[in-house]
Amino acid sequence: MDVDLREFKKLISDEFGEGLEHATPGNVRDFLDHMQLDVLGPHLKGRIVLEERASTYEEVLKDFFTRVLELPKDEAVMLLWLLAFDFAFSAIELQQADRFKSLFGDYET
Repeated sequence: MDVDLREFKKLISDEFGEGLEHATPGNVRDFLDHMQLDVLGPHLKGRIVLEERASTYEEVLKDFFTRVLELPKDEAVMLLWLLAFDFAFSAIELQQADRFKSLFGDYET
């Protein structure tokens, strides 16, 4: 990640406000997609070779957290913050979906 912690904080506050007052599940998802493509993506050059030994989501998470412990402090903080932000707003989105389901029932398009 070529963004330092100060730049990362500015990206977050520019996008969502100082207190994240403009954050919603939708714009959080868009922001995370943008971060993955525009900030993290340019580092992926050429062919991508996956050497994944993990066969379950649990193993993938364990591997991720183990690797984060080996990163420089600021990079680890940013990755863990992004993951927590993603998980938290995904949970909000699921809760809202359940609320709408209870109001309107199952709706198939």
